[in-house]
Amino acid sequence: MQQQLSDLQNIVQDALDLATEKGATQAEASMSKVQGIAVSSRLKEVETVEFTNDGGLGITVYKGAKKGSASTADLSPSALRLTVEKALEIAKHTSDDECSGLADEALMAYDFPDLDLFHPIELDTDQGIQDAIAAEAAALEADPRITNSDGASYNANLGTKVYANTHGFNGGYNSSRYSLSCVMIAEHSGDMQRDYAYSVSREANLLATPQQIGQDAAKATLARLGAKKVKTCKVPVLFDREIASGLFGHLINAISGGSLYRQSSFLLDQLGNQILPDWLNVSERPHLKRGLASSPFDHEGVKTLDAEIITNGVLNQYLLTSYSARKLGMQTTGHAGGIHNWFIKHTGHSDQAMLKALGTGLLVTELMGQGVNIVTGDYSRGAAGFWVENGVIQYPVHEVTIAGNLADMLKNIVAIGEVAETRGSVQTGSVLIESMQVAGD
Repeated sequence: MQQQLSDLQNIVQDALDLATEKGATQAEASMSKVQGIAVSSRLKEVETVEFTNDGGLGITVYKGAKKGSASTADLSPSALRLTVEKALEIAKHTSDDECSGLADEALMAYDFPDLDLFHPIELDTDQGIQDAIAAEAAALEADPRITNSDGASYNANLGTKVYANTHGFNGGYNSSRYSLSCVMIAEHSGDMQRDYAYSVSREANLLATPQQIGQDAAKATLARLGAKKVKTCKVPVLFDREIASGLFGHLINAISGGSLYRQSSFLLDQLGNQILPDWLNVSERPHLKRGLASSPFDHEGVKTLDAEIITNGVLNQYLLTSYSARKLGMQTTGHAGGIHNWFIKHTGHSDQAMLKALGTGLLVTELMGQGVNIVTGDYSRGAAGFWVENGVIQYPVHEVTIAGNLADMLKNIVAIGEVAETRGSVQTGSVLIESMQVAGD
């Protein structure tokens, strides 16, 4: 793959050289190449086997304040030339935008660390099939009430990513990602429920075993049997750690440059203001070794840096690309392409202590629908989970709606569990909100 990396860097450089030769004042190009397998089984029979060997190049050229972009999957010299010409042709017909252009040269990641993101193994479909079937088998054997399966899947991807621009930056790295998941269906007394379990890692040998995933999927599915609605009420709501990252996902959206310069965020003009409780910190660590959201530079070649996004509840910085930064009269924060490993401070509560802190209310384990308005902060989503009384789970709940306003919800976080969800870009424990409207019967 090291040879592939340098080959891609050469191709990208050729495209940039062509662009400047043909009159571009600035240009940037990115390229990715992914090799992978995806296999799925259902009821212990192979359903699909897919091989991936994808690659493509995208180039953006600037002629003064005009911009044009084009892409190609054909990497022959003639196709590259045509792609560059198309981008330049498009640039001729766009209107001037003084905020467009490359990120500042001084911010480029000319020197960046190896983040140990690449752990290749042989892409073995037979092994993938065995693992998927073993996960289903473990779930189906766990309990006679597990009567059906929505399938299990195994994915392995080895990729190379390169970005270069006419500031003289040309960087790239290899990465790997593996996952195994299983979705089961349980049935009892006419009630049917489904749930799942999954594992994801940069290193194949660090995935949970198929047996563990199958058993976890069975346990989660069985726990939902006998679900009922609750009466409409206003109670504390505990977001399970598996879905709590979604709350911070809305925060990310609201403090991202695109939402801010378009004036479409419920957190406009909140820099330096308190938006979370005064004990809550949010830290970003882009250079975490083997991190699922680690990256030495962003999609514009800007060096990623450790950051304290929120300290004692106070918003320290927005999440900006070079374009949104110019729109706002600020400097990019290296967030073209998203965030890089957020860590949410916890309050030291165990899972049991979080239920005690909830007292009587709703533990939410699944959310449905898209009823979130980032402009106003209004929040209303379908939910399922468990009804809790005096810190003890009583019964599963389904077909309810939870509602509130995100600005209030974020400020009224009471506690965060110490056991964090680590399978995504936001690492957080379960999140307890002081009070929300729950609509049921």
